[in-house]
Amino acid sequence: MPAKITCPAEIEKTSFDIVRSLIEQGGYTVNEFQVVTRVVHATADTEFAKTMVFSEGAVEAGIAAVRRGCNIITDVKMLMAGISPDRPGGGDVTRCFISDPDVAADAKKGGATRAVAAMRKAAPMMEGCIVAVGNAPTALFELIELIKAGKANPALVVGVPVGFVGAAESKEALIEELKDTPYITCRGRKGGSPVGASVLNAIIKLVNNG
Repeated sequence: MPAKITCPAEIEKTSFDIVRSLIEQGGYTVNEFQVVTRVVHATADTEFAKTMVFSEGAVEAGIAAVRRGCNIITDVKMLMAGISPDRPGGGDVTRCFISDPDVAADAKKGGATRAVAAMRKAAPMMEGCIVAVGNAPTALFELIELIKAGKANPALVVGVPVGFVGAAESKEALIEELKDTPYITCRGRKGGSPVGASVLNAIIKLVNNG
């Protein structure tokens, strides 16, 4: 039986070494590949090395936003909880509105999901922010419409919802319809809060190491 590795730093190093032995950089830039590597590490799913999609300069837009101390808005609290607080520039505010009473009331009144109502509430606060959707395809669809209508202007969209209804479609809409807003996404049904958090944590690490 192989010796157990118990040192946290050694576990992390060994894990990333394994990930790098299993995936190839391919057409990704150096910074994009850092993000892909962390996503694969967080999910133990090498398929993400083939499905991640970056608009041109998206990682650099995220790095610049974090350096400015931008706030981060998420669709669900699970994603918010997974984001590293170790951010420079005083950018330690991460917001999620899905549990707010007024959001629940607006969703019920309008016959929409709370995720949609939460994006609408957050829209005026999105200027220069990073907006991350890790769970709800309806949130990503709504965010795309808000941006297209000029009602929201985030610095970066991380759109990686998971599921069988609308997840793949919402991510394709992000790729096809957002022309001027940087985005990071992944094709297909897979995604989720761990993916969204790992994308953001990779960007934060690139800032801290730069």
